[in-house]
Amino acid sequence: MAAGEQPPTAEEELALADAVFARLFGAGRLQVLLDDPTIENVDINGCDEVFVSYADGRRDRVGSVAGSDAELVEQVQLLAAYAGLSARAFDDANPELDLRLPDGTRLSAVRRVTARPAVSLRRHRYPKVFLADLVGNGTLSAELADFLSAVVRARRNVMIAGETDAGKTTLLRALVNEIDPSERICTVENSLELGLRAHPELHPDVVELEAAPANSEGVGAVGMAQLVRRTLRMNPDRVIVGEVLGPEVVTMLNAMSQGNDGSLSTIHARTPRGVFDRIATYARQAEERLDIDATHQLVAGGEGGTGALDFVVFCRKTRTPTTADGTPGLRRLVSAVLEINGYDRRVQASEIFTPGPDGRAQRNHGVPIGALADLIEAGYEPGPTTHF
Repeated sequence: MAAGEQPPTAEEELALADAVFARLFGAGRLQVLLDDPTIENVDINGCDEVFVSYADGRRDRVGSVAGSDAELVEQVQLLAAYAGLSARAFDDANPELDLRLPDGTRLSAVRRVTARPAVSLRRHRYPKVFLADLVGNGTLSAELADFLSAVVRARRNVMIAGETDAGKTTLLRALVNEIDPSERICTVENSLELGLRAHPELHPDVVELEAAPANSEGVGAVGMAQLVRRTLRMNPDRVIVGEVLGPEVVTMLNAMSQGNDGSLSTIHARTPRGVFDRIATYARQAEERLDIDATHQLVAGGEGGTGALDFVVFCRKTRTPTTADGTPGLRRLVSAVLEINGYDRRVQASEIFTPGPDGRAQRNHGVPIGALADLIEAGYEPGPTTHF
């Protein structure tokens, strides 16, 4: 040390050691954000424009994550080279990057096509979550939790729908945890988010399949549809498609309608009934080029159902003040459940749970549940006004 300088305190030494470790082996200044368990997403529009979204719905601007945009790009390049399953380039010839970090965080970055390098981080903590937890936090009622538990045990096929960040993946995890631990589960995802293998005590027999992009030579891509077909040869008791994003929907629906009962998936949609047209849009992109009528018949089957899907569970999010200063928070809830009844020029579906006064789904007792006998056999105890 130079003469007259004070030695660093223990706290300063620890902070310096953490910074060096993060620079060499972690994510640089991003590491402190990745280590914060309350953070869900980080959006970076240049090194000094950093916005953080928290689990409680708050969104704040925080300090710089690099000394310059060039340093930010360098840090992303280091992560691309060493933090993923395989090295990937992030340069002018490869201005887009998608990467899964060792802790499960998804990193998406672009350069050259934006005024400043942009990076988005989406956290995946893989928490244990059960239907009882969702009842406890107000996402759904105890009545609906009992119903959904019986739906899973009765091996009905379910599509969870809703907008981005409405809680679809969380609900899917909770439904998967209603599956008997003895069952073999195969999951297919564009990027791993479910994280079932993180909790082997709940499901010891799990195979996770993840779509892969082509390499730098443009070969080796493995798509979702290919992976769904692969799962059918892997002796699954359940096939879980984390999120339907395109033409794989036809392969999935065919599997559901041909004996792979108890399958679960999620899809983006703005309304419960909008799910069917969203599926039809994806089916048009598939190799089979299904038109809307063929797709709806595949979804719903003939009169009386027997199609690929049995139920649609719809999630929504609302903004609500959660702090004394009125900072907007985020409330996620299940608002509706449709039962697929069959096909008559379009998908026939009944709204067996509809939004109640607080927005949460409540039983629509004027509409009978077609599968009620099977659900009762699976342990469902309907209320006195539930009809066959």
